[in-house]
Amino acid sequence: MRVLMAHNLYRLAGGEDVVFEAEARLLERHGHEVVRYTVDNDDLSAISPWRSGPNAVWNRRTYREVVDVCRERRPDVAHFHNTFPLMSPSVYFAARRSGVPVVQTLHNYRLICPNALLFRQGRVCEDCVGKSFAFPGIFHSCYRGSRSASAAAAATMAFHRLRRTWSSQVDAYVALTEFAKGKFVAGGLPDERIHIKPNFLEEDPGPGSGDGRYALFVGRLAPEKGLRVLLDAWTMIGRAMPLKIVGAGPEEPYVRSRAADVPGVEVLGRQDKAALRELTMAAGIFVFPSTWYEPFGLTVIEALATGLPVLASAHGSAAELVEEAVTGLHFRPADADDLAAKVHRVLQEPDLLASMRPRCREAYLRRFTAEANYDVMMRVYGAAYEVFAGR
Repeated sequence: MRVLMAHNLYRLAGGEDVVFEAEARLLERHGHEVVRYTVDNDDLSAISPWRSGPNAVWNRRTYREVVDVCRERRPDVAHFHNTFPLMSPSVYFAARRSGVPVVQTLHNYRLICPNALLFRQGRVCEDCVGKSFAFPGIFHSCYRGSRSASAAAAATMAFHRLRRTWSSQVDAYVALTEFAKGKFVAGGLPDERIHIKPNFLEEDPGPGSGDGRYALFVGRLAPEKGLRVLLDAWTMIGRAMPLKIVGAGPEEPYVRSRAADVPGVEVLGRQDKAALRELTMAAGIFVFPSTWYEPFGLTVIEALATGLPVLASAHGSAAELVEEAVTGLHFRPADADDLAAKVHRVLQEPDLLASMRPRCREAYLRRFTAEANYDVMMRVYGAAYEVFAGR
């Protein structure tokens, strides 16, 4: 099989960029030919705002390029990851015009929310879900804190909803969890075309020891990640269980300043792959306090793969990835008191923590390995071809 794998790269590489390359390599390891097509958001600086807005709705250049790639390489399926803002949904039309079925992975909530997060001013927000035009997102300047940028994102959503792009040009969608699928269905995407395929780890780290007796947070230091909740909880926990925070981002100055006044908290900043694996292997618990509807959370399955139990916010995809009292514990979203209570529980019940470690590892092996993911991916491609051939 020959697969066109396409992605609009971000200025700061994140989970979507990692998954794009991981899936491409997975297909290649199984003998498929992968044709990569990418555009880079670094190019945005060379485009005037008067062009970038219309390009987000329909980019004629990427349309022509995808038509040319399909004509020259003749892929069996086109799999798109991020298409915003440079690639635009015009690439769907280009692939289908060329006789190629289209698959779109739903890494974030871009098709139903202007800022792609379903999160505004420190809380979950679904004001634009299902609306024909996302006026609330414009009013609140949800995308990049700009009404003009938010209007461009809203216009893209409205134009393609009106043109029925989401139902007429995409043969199969990939949602990462059932929770995320439900939100997209509420936003107007066709239920029967949305398939569940979680992310996976390319390399199995193997089981860890868990003998470090500390809690670990790994992630971007951004408001939606729940860092204020995390630090509030640790003012009640202190040195009873030390906390190590790994990552970088816009909230790093706040996190470092606040952590200096909280006993037992250490901010390690960005760590390389080897150091992060060592930290995860030795940790006693992993904390995932996201206050937004995290679409997946690669860090969660990285923890599970080493047998590391997870304390997760009880909403969004995190609640689905972590099974209560089996692979971790849930706490009420944005509730520092409840998070602290769950930490005290695992401290007081060491047998519970010990019993969860092998179950975490089993959950990873059952659901999140590369081989398990490959089987699902092939079924999604087959379903896309059936929809395409049936039109």
